[in-house]
Amino acid sequence: MLRRVQVAYLLVNAAHILSIGLVFGAIITLDLRILGLFRRYPIGTLGPPLSRIAAAGIALAIITGLMLFSVRPIAYIHNPAFLIKVGIVGLGITNAFLLNQNRHWRLALKNEEPSRRVQLSALLSVTLWVSAVIAGRWIGFI
Repeated sequence: MLRRVQVAYLLVNAAHILSIGLVFGAIITLDLRILGLFRRYPIGTLGPPLSRIAAAGIALAIITGLMLFSVRPIAYIHNPAFLIKVGIVGLGITNAFLLNQNRHWRLALKNEEPSRRVQLSALLSVTLWVSAVIAGRWIGFI
């Protein structure tokens, strides 16, 4: 359907970009707080809603990404930037999952100072999500 109806492709592509904005905005804001910025806002207050927004953004990005992938699957499978992006997104999701399972994160949500382990996860998260955006933009240039 996306091949036949240009407006559908346009809307799915826009939804993909908006979902990336949700992920990026929520995760980067939370990561920066963990790393020491915005100290007046408790992690316990910011963490739960920003995590839910990021999770919704990731779900929407995956759905819309699969729809976009379906238009040219062979081209994407052979595009190194696409493969790198998918790998980085997988690492970002894994990092978030592991953080949420970590007792140090639960302590940070109780407004204790984030441990070095939580801060390292936040730094890794920033690096991964920025890299995913760069790799995503790179797809069109290969």
